[in-house]
This record gives sequence, structure tokens and C-alpha cells, in this order.
Amino acid sequence: MPIEPLSQKEIEERLAELPGWSLDDGRLTRSYRLASHFAATAMIVHIAQVQEELDHHSDLALGYNTVSLAVHTHSAGGAVTEKDVELARRVEDLAAGHGAH
Repeated sequence: MPIEPLSQKEIEERLAELPGWSLDDGRLTRSYRLASHFAATAMIVHIAQVQEELDHHSDLALGYNTVSLAVHTHSAGGAVTEKDVELARRVEDLAAGHGAH
């Protein structure tokens, strides 16, 4: 069954529940700052585990003490879907455990 894109209104509603996340160039995006490079690296590994569980992957970027994500659904023509929102929620849930803000 095809994955349906979210409407602009639905995206805005979902983003209201995801502090720090935004829609940028058709993707859900978020950057986190962490205490150290090691903490940022550990968070990247944790995100990768979640992405494997969901079988849905974002573009991840590791900086010295930062982690950035950008996600959309390729199989929905590059649109934002519930799969993207679920990944964002899961990342948001794990971020605090890594001391990310």
C-alpha cells in the first residue's frame, strides 16, 4: 500500500508536537547540540539503530558536538509522511538521554 504524503496543515500540526523540528526544503529537519564529540557520535549510533528498526532513514550529519537530521520519504516522491514524523518522534525521545538540546 502506498504511503500518503501529509498535507501542509498536517505537517504543521505534527511539528507543533515536535519542538525544535521544522520543515526545510520539503524535509523535516532538526539539529542538536551535545556536550562533546563522543556524545554526538553515540547519539548518531542510537539514531541509526532506530532507523533500522523503522526501516526508514534520514540524512544524518555529525559535527564536532552537533547532530543534524533531514528526513522525507523517497517512496512518496520525496514528500513528508507519517514515517518521517514517527522517526522524528523517536529521535526526540532519545535525545534527552544523550544530553542533547
